[in-house]
Amino acid sequence: MPLLVAKFGGSSVATIDKIKNIASRIRGMRQEGHQVVAVVSAMGDTTDDLLELAAQAGENLPAREMDMLLATGEQQSAALLALALQNMDCPAISLTGWQAGVRSDATHSKARITGIDNQRVLKELEQNKVVVVAGFQGISPAGDVTTLGRGGSDTSAVALAYSLKAERCMIFTDVDGVYTADPRIVKDACKLGQIAYEEMLEMASLGAVVMQPRAVEFAMLYGVDIEVLSSFGFAPGTIITEVGNMEQQRIVTGVAHDRNCAKIAIFDVPDRPGVASSLFKGLAEERINVDMVIQGATRHEHNDIAFTIESSDVPRALPVVKRLVEEMGASGMACGERVAKVSIVGAGMQSNPGVAAAMFEALAEEGINIEMISTSEIKVSCIINEEQIEKAVNVLHRKFSLDSVE
Repeated sequence: MPLLVAKFGGSSVATIDKIKNIASRIRGMRQEGHQVVAVVSAMGDTTDDLLELAAQAGENLPAREMDMLLATGEQQSAALLALALQNMDCPAISLTGWQAGVRSDATHSKARITGIDNQRVLKELEQNKVVVVAGFQGISPAGDVTTLGRGGSDTSAVALAYSLKAERCMIFTDVDGVYTADPRIVKDACKLGQIAYEEMLEMASLGAVVMQPRAVEFAMLYGVDIEVLSSFGFAPGTIITEVGNMEQQRIVTGVAHDRNCAKIAIFDVPDRPGVASSLFKGLAEERINVDMVIQGATRHEHNDIAFTIESSDVPRALPVVKRLVEEMGASGMACGERVAKVSIVGAGMQSNPGVAAAMFEALAEEGINIEMISTSEIKVSCIINEEQIEKAVNVLHRKFSLDSVE
């Protein structure tokens, strides 16, 4: 029997009624002749509720104990789904991440999967059961519970699909596929039938929340096809696959945006070896990810450095930057949090010059000022004023005729 790995997000299992609907859908997959491994997230806002409870326990919140707490959300979903399936006369068993053999490193709250011992899952499948796995979690070499970070259930599902040689990894969510832009912002956004791994990875990293970037990266590395589709309908979704499997190649595939951005600038940095290294090493030690970096032209043996980080990292970043400004002998710094990032993504950009120029022209015609620019072979990103982000997304969607993409 062909095997499907189906992941259901928090909105898909937010209530008991929704869990029963998911159970009915899984039973349908079984009736169609498939074995099923279901991977589940926590119900609705359960993770946020657990974080609020933890905050009431005190200010000192060790990461190990937080992982123990947060992992219970997915276990609750898994057990409830298994109970619903059994009450539909569909044999099922729920497993925690570690019972399912998901091994990780010891980085609490942001652990990475290092391997999967799939023997327990295979044993349960041989007994004709649906295996329901709690996503988002694994076990460290020391035997401690770990969590994989926000959206980690996507990564759990892709890793299990690869380990079990599944026919496909299906990511069920509250949207029916991957769109050319956020349909809540662009009314003419189109659902894509297919998208390349590289494009989806860029889209996910640049703010498209339909997929978790680490999951796409894992799928690309190991060649796992993913289908993103709705939990609440039966229309075909979007296939994420190797670019060579695509029937056609578009110049621009989509427009992504991200409001979770902040820009930090350091002024009059001495132009000497090791200064940039000290700055970004200090941020890395605080586990702060730096996105875009611009260094200005040298003047009088000094220059300016500007970079972007996630807004949520600003409280931890500012003390580090202020300390380094003093150590480097820079004249000062500034932090701007009212910025956002808009990006165009497309594998076809590699062989079509002038795409970046067209993007800049479209933004200029609408009076949208660009503060920073970052490029790669298949994307161009611009930092702009946050108040203009929705306007910018719509402008670029029209510029590249994405309302007619198939």
